[in-house]
Amino acid sequence: MSRLYGCPGRGIGIAVLAAFLAACAHQTGTVVLLPEKDGRSTSVTVTQGNEQIVLDQPYAAVRQMSSGMTAYVSNAQEVQALFGAALAAQPSRPTSFTLYFIEGKDEFTDASKQILADVLAKIATYAVPDIVVIGHTDRVGSDTSNDALALRRAETVRAMLIARGISPAGIVVAGRGEREPLVPTADGVAEPRNRRVEMVVR
Repeated sequence: MSRLYGCPGRGIGIAVLAAFLAACAHQTGTVVLLPEKDGRSTSVTVTQGNEQIVLDQPYAAVRQMSSGMTAYVSNAQEVQALFGAALAAQPSRPTSFTLYFIEGKDEFTDASKQILADVLAKIATYAVPDIVVIGHTDRVGSDTSNDALALRRAETVRAMLIARGISPAGIVVAGRGEREPLVPTADGVAEPRNRRVEMVVR
């Protein structure tokens, strides 16, 4: 039997635990700490009875037997051989995208228009994507008008996704107005980086 689980520690790491029966009918297992894609440090503590071993480097590993634990260093090849099927079954990690808008409008900036194809291509790699689309504004205008504009921006992105074949059932939209600025400003300040839509794709 194999399973994949998250590990607490200095960061959030990923470890793989495989349990199986040896010829002598003693249960054994292997725990391997995998590297994070962004290079963050992570760790996990493996406990068996009164014994503890801390894994805090990529591919640090422990073999567990009824007689005790043994620490060693694994590698990508061993991980693939032991846990390839479990790793392949993991859902894709969430991906975030940000698109920017012209002041006072629900129209993309030229820069955002240029990256739309890349954004859509990435979303297309998800078999059945779940997408959260959140619209934002800068602090020019009233709260009421900014709430409406933020929602229109989110709806513009939703319509674009649906036009590209994404199921409407998999898209959630919301407008946050000027409540969550990317760049804090005083009221009335036109900040281009706050005029945006953020998408999280799972």
